[in-house]
Amino acid sequence: MASTEQPDHDRREDEEAPHNEDEDTGAQVAPIVKLEEVAVTTGEENEDAILDLKSKLYRFDKEGNQWKESGAGTVKLLKHKESGKVRLVMRQSKTLKICANHLVLSSMSVQEHAGNEKSCVWHATDFADGELKDELFCIRFGSVENCKAFMEMFQEVAESQKNKEENKDASAAAGLLEKLSVEEKKTEKDKEEVPVAAKEKEKDDAEKSSEEPVSST
Repeated sequence: MASTEQPDHDRREDEEAPHNEDEDTGAQVAPIVKLEEVAVTTGEENEDAILDLKSKLYRFDKEGNQWKESGAGTVKLLKHKESGKVRLVMRQSKTLKICANHLVLSSMSVQEHAGNEKSCVWHATDFADGELKDELFCIRFGSVENCKAFMEMFQEVAESQKNKEENKDASAAAGLLEKLSVEEKKTEKDKEEVPVAAKEKEKDDAEKSSEEPVSST
């Protein structure tokens, strides 16, 4: 006589069969928290990017005498809209953490890294960690063309800052010379006025003495 009892494995499959979780019940669920749009500031709002390239940055560890990776991301040269000063800023691509942040000054120069045409090095006083530190940087690009573009723009900015400093010094010198010239003219004028005033005083004294009555003996 054939058994009508369901096999154990068939029963288990029926019991473990999942319910249709995607079934639309028609219920509407209101969001628990309403998120509002928040304006995010980067500190770059008053600057224009004159260079924007993907790269990988390294810092030289003096104690360990070796290069250490600081992060991979985008390096930018940002020019301030009012002052005209240019700074180098690099953020890590995923965390957006700043790994380089310093002004490009006239005293700086960038050089190709020995043995690698895609890399270059330079010294800078950096502020990425919240305090000024003297750093030796090395940056590596994905192509020789990008490395050359970075070096050329870096040097161009350094030269432009040098010209600005020279113009500023020249203007300051011109202002100083003009001030000295004015003071010299003023001194000469004072010297001319002194004899005139003395002569007038002598004249007044003479007139007064002539007007005084002569005492009779």
